[in-house]
This record gives sequence, C-alpha cells and structure tokens, in this order.
Amino acid sequence: MTTRVAITGIGIVSPFGRGKAALAEALRAARSGVRTITSIDTSTLNCRIAGEVPGDAHEGQHRGHDRFTRFALIAAEEATAQAGDLGVDPHRYGVLLGTGLGGCETLDNSYRRFYRDSARIAPMSIPMTMYNAASSAVSTKLGAKGLAYSVVSACASSAHAIGLAAQAIRAGQADVVLAGGSDAPLTPGIISAWESLRVLAIDNEHPEEACRPFSADRKGLVLAEGAAVLVLETWDHAQARGAEILGEIAGFGATSDAGHITDPSADGAARAMDLALRDAGMTPPDIGYINAHGTGTRANDATETAAIKAVFGTDTPPVSSTKSMHGHAMGASGAIEIVASLVALREGFLPPTINLETPDPECDLDYIANEPREARAGSFLSNSFGFGGMNAVVAIRVP
Repeated sequence: MTTRVAITGIGIVSPFGRGKAALAEALRAARSGVRTITSIDTSTLNCRIAGEVPGDAHEGQHRGHDRFTRFALIAAEEATAQAGDLGVDPHRYGVLLGTGLGGCETLDNSYRRFYRDSARIAPMSIPMTMYNAASSAVSTKLGAKGLAYSVVSACASSAHAIGLAAQAIRAGQADVVLAGGSDAPLTPGIISAWESLRVLAIDNEHPEEACRPFSADRKGLVLAEGAAVLVLETWDHAQARGAEILGEIAGFGATSDAGHITDPSADGAARAMDLALRDAGMTPPDIGYINAHGTGTRANDATETAAIKAVFGTDTPPVSSTKSMHGHAMGASGAIEIVASLVALREGFLPPTINLETPDPECDLDYIANEPREARAGSFLSNSFGFGGMNAVVAIRVP
C-alpha cells in the first residue's frame, strides 16, 4: 500500500506580509501585493515595481543570512509552529527547498564592492549565495539531520521540491520533510537582466494593474519575492501524534519539454498534469480547481490554456493565476501558489485572477475573473513551468 503524505503545517512570507492570515485576507479581497520597490535604488531601472515583501514582515530577523534564506527561515518557523511537536527522530527529519536564483542580494552586493568600489568581498559571501543556503539554514535551525538538499529548476523549483519530498516519504527515506521554496530576486542586476528579456510588465504608475494573466492586453510578468514551506509527514505519523491534517500530497508529475529554452510547450505541460493525476489515482473530473502557472506573458498563458484543454477536454475545472496578485517569485512560486490554494480552499473559496478585463480568444477557460468565488473543492492541481522546459505539477487533496 502506498504511503500517504499529509500536510500538517504551512508557513509563508509574501508580498502580502508575513503569515497565512495576511495571505488569506488579500486573496479574499482580490488585492494586489505589487507595488513600487522600496528596498533598493531603482533609479537606473525601467521597471520599478514588483511583488516586494514588506519590510515589517522580515526586517531584523535572522541576521547573517541572505534575504532568500531569511524568508525561508521565517516560513519554516510558521509551518513548524502550526504542526506542533513533531516527535520525530532527527535522522528521519528532512529539508527540501527549491530556489531559482539563490543568494541574489549577497551576490549583487559582492559584485558592486568588487567592480565599482574595488573593495574586498565579504568572507561569508560564498556560503550566503550558494543555492543550498536556505536548506542548510533551516535544517540547522530545526535540527533536521535526514535527507537535505536544494532543488534548482527555474520557476518550477519549489514544486519539484514538494513533489520530491513526497516521493522520499513514500519511499521510506523520511518520516517528516519540510518542503517548499524561497527566492529574493529583487536586485538591480537581476531586474535589469529580466528587462533585457523583454518579458516584464512595466506599469510604474499603476503597479497593482500590471500583472494581467490570460487577458488579451497582458504585457508580461511581474517579478516578486517570498517563501513558502510545508510540513509533510507520513499519514500514520500525523495521526499517531494527533496532528490536524491540512491536506494531502496526492500526486506529482514532472516532465521536460526538451525544446526551446524559454518558449513553453503545451505537450510538456499536459504530460506533467497527466502524470500528476495518474500518480494520485485521479481522473480529470476529480479536480475541482487548477492554480495555473499563469505568468501573464503572451506565450505562457495561451500555451497553458491549450495544455489544460488537452488533459481536461471540454469539462475543465475553474482556473486562476494568483500571480496576478502576488507576482512571480521565481523558484518560490510553486510553493507560494500551493499554500495560497490550500488556504483559500480551506476557507471555502477559490482565489481569483485579477486584472482580467479583456477576454483573449486563445484563453477561453473559466479563470475566476477579478473576484473570489465561494466554492468547495476536494482536490486541486498546481502548475509550475520553468525556463529550460522544466515542468512540475502537484495534485493535492483538501480535507
């Protein structure tokens, strides 16, 4: 019999602030967290907006770490506080976190010191910038001595991390795993690089309206930052210690487009959704909601729509892109969107796609436009697709 994987804790720090309550309030109010960037000097940039985590949600916390690691520690603390006393052997306690870009803050500062100021780079720069810094810090903080590593697959990183953590638990390699992701890409260098790709939506006058997934007038993605962490454990372990079970990782599908490095493939995305359903023992009618990758770019939204149709046919469930509200947090996005979906569905509503005013003939699904919808859904899919053709889809049951 396949080991079931329970979710018993959720932690998040996002453009809406710190914690699940701030997230739930914003989703129900259909409120954007995209705003003018204040944490860096944007005078040399064309794009001066992002889904930036408010300063009061993290400042003064976990000094000595890069911003993306601080976010991961904050989210992990909230998740484990909700989960309660795990009562787990430290050697059976793991940490798998995804990131797309790692320690951008430290790296950007180091380059500035070296190339502009001809100054020495800080001695801890390498440990702070490495992609596994967050996983290392979280495992050290919580005394988790089991399997621990970081997953790097662009914007699919944290979805891959959650799926791989569930597989590790099923395989008997751990009893409890903290899984999710963190990214903090809001530095002048990173934003400038994204500007060069010409895929950013730039509306410095009305930042809250910039991200418009599935709308005919969409202009691109909005960068964001944040972290989300789930406590995953065997169903039996959760029941034995009397934990509240918030959800279940039911299935996971991962594929590669093996094609263009930036243009998405409907076939690759559809195969990942199909694999997640098969792994969960589900069929398309079992799914009550899909949290789409939904970046707001011309290519992704039409391609993802076609992929959903390929799997679900004419009877597609409601779909939304919460990126319309919190922006695209790179490797952390999958985990943030799973947490957003879980929080909303447990409160009895489906989160909306805001700024969807102009229908696009190529994007013709039920995207829960502009307002949340009161509804119950017993299961959902969360789609994450990354540059390089990396696709990850997680199927989740909600009690």
